[in-house]
Amino acid sequence: MDNFHPEVVAFCCRHCAYAAADLAGGKRQPYPSAIKIVELPCTGRIDVVNILHAFEDGADGVLIAGCLDGSCHYIKGNLYARQRLDYVRGLLCEIGLEPGRARMINISAAMGVQFAELASEHVETVRALGPSPLRRKINQGEAT
Repeated sequence: MDNFHPEVVAFCCRHCAYAAADLAGGKRQPYPSAIKIVELPCTGRIDVVNILHAFEDGADGVLIAGCLDGSCHYIKGNLYARQRLDYVRGLLCEIGLEPGRARMINISAAMGVQFAELASEHVETVRALGPSPLRRKINQGEAT
C-alpha cells in the first residue's frame, strides 16, 4: 500500500473552510494533493446523496469543512451537515465501508494552518484504511 494515493473530496463552505484552504495556499502551508475541494455556499447545502456520490465516483474519503460551531453564516447549516454526516457514517457501516472515511471539521477563515493540518490528518487516516472497495470496483469496471 506504499504506492496507494488516496483521493479525498473536501466539501468546504465558502465563508470559512474554503477561505481557510485559500489562506493555507497563500501562506504556502502544504496539504496533500489528494484533497479535491468542492466549494459550497454553506455545508448545510451538502446532502446525503452528494456524499454517497463522492464515494460512488471513486473517492476514498470525504471531508466536510464548515464554520466553527455557533458561527455559521447561515445560522445552523453546519449543524445540519453534521447530522447528515452522522447518518452517512451509519450507512457506510451498513455497506461495509469504514465510517472513518468520512469526517467533518469546523474552522474559521483565519485557520489556514489548522485546515492544512486537519486535511493532512484525514488523508493519513484514509491512507491507513486503504483504497475504497468501491474504487476498486469502478477501476475494474473501466478495465472491462
